[in-house]
Amino acid sequence: MDGPIPPGTPIGRLADTEWGWIIAAVLFAWIGKRAEQAAAEQLDAERTIRMTALDPQPWDAGAVAAILPELADACAGLDWSKPLAQWSRENIIEFLLKAMPLIRKAMIARDFSDKGITRQSSAATIARQANAAAGGPLETPDEFNDEVPTF
Repeated sequence: MDGPIPPGTPIGRLADTEWGWIIAAVLFAWIGKRAEQAAAEQLDAERTIRMTALDPQPWDAGAVAAILPELADACAGLDWSKPLAQWSRENIIEFLLKAMPLIRKAMIARDFSDKGITRQSSAATIARQANAAAGGPLETPDEFNDEVPTF
């Protein structure tokens, strides 16, 4: 009864903000359950959370989506007004050869980033941003624990 969405609210009357709360709750619950499964099975939580039964993997689709502007620039000579079925064999080969290294680079950056779902550095970054948004310093409270030398 005290939640952000009153009980009995028709779905058609939900605002974007309320849909955001629902989606965030579903995502957080799913991530929490996958992390719990990883802990129970002694698996790497980051990898377990990323593993889905979807094909293509959403994690991969995100990396591909990130390179689209760079891919369009790299393939500026292609006629984007034509449907793919009308591209020549050479144009398709050129497109794929330019896409592959960009996708590979994006996936490597994703996999070796310190901004994972479960990594501490991501939490520290969020804490810094929250501190700064509230008018505080960019340091997190645990960074103020340096020992003061005594003379």
